Amino acid sequence: MTEPNDLLVRRAERLLRWYPKTWRRRYGAEFSELLVAELDERPRSWKRAADVAWNGLVARMTAAGLTDHTIEPSDQVRASLASLGASLGVFSVFAVAIWAQLAVSWQWSSPPTEATYGAMILMSATMAVFLVLTVLAALPIGFRLVCELWRRRSGELVRPSLLMLTGAVFLVLGARHFAIGWPGSGGRPWSLRGLVPGNVAAFSWASTLSVSSYWAHPRALASFPTLEVAWMAMSPLAIFSVVAGLVKMLRRVVLTPRVLRYEAGLGRLAALAMVAFLLGSCAWVIDGVPGPRNLFHTGAIDVAGILAMAMAVAVGHRASRRTRSLAVTLTGR
Repeated sequence: MTEPNDLLVRRAERLLRWYPKTWRRRYGAEFSELLVAELDERPRSWKRAADVAWNGLVARMTAAGLTDHTIEPSDQVRASLASLGASLGVFSVFAVAIWAQLAVSWQWSSPPTEATYGAMILMSATMAVFLVLTVLAALPIGFRLVCELWRRRSGELVRPSLLMLTGAVFLVLGARHFAIGWPGSGGRPWSLRGLVPGNVAAFSWASTLSVSSYWAHPRALASFPTLEVAWMAMSPLAIFSVVAGLVKMLRRVVLTPRVLRYEAGLGRLAALAMVAFLLGSCAWVIDGVPGPRNLFHTGAIDVAGILAMAMAVAVGHRASRRTRSLAVTLTGR
């Protein structure tokens, strides 16, 4: 093969990266030949690049169960469920960070306005709902996972399980260690201070220390203890491991149609809870009253977190609808 042809092949391979691995394994060789021939005929074409990119993204969304393009129903419902789990994971990181920030202020003073007060009540209630839904969703999936691992029928579940478990253990141990420095300790007593459990708030604060505006202020960050900065840098890897392991596991574990429908119902409730939490956080940011000693102030990191949560809500809502409709199709009712 000549050098120019080698260059065309490499260009075709770069374009193919827009498509998911499953698509490339099935259609990649044939599509690559077509691209090489077209690149040889027309070396430069922004329309071709845009078309490949767009169709690649559609293929990725289809593989994630977020489009109306049909694939095998059982595979598609697992893909949609995995996308819902990923969106919930991303949403939870920013939701916990915002809630933990307000929880610190809550320990020291009552909210300055009814809007902030109501927002904190709504977000705290939603956090409790998330916890209950997580336990309810984990029970049947965990049981099925243990059964498959015990029977050694699904070796492909070992790696995502270990990835999720390793990330979870690292996150829990690290958060428990750094929760000792929670700034809400020793707050001023007031009538509803106990509404937010201090130990839960401290753990939430420590586990989301990486969601901080201090990354944009290196001088201020340099004043932090070295170990704490290291934790801020490494904890996102633990969170990513948990979410990535969960997504891979959901795509590979075999669930009965009845369990899939059960999980789809919980996913729909989780999507509604995401909307409720998002509304509460928006109410706090829009209210914008910092309160005594600037405790309830909002910053750019909070706005960025709300935007990230809004995108996660959009994906989660779409995934929950697809999961629900496909689960109904599988069960026939």
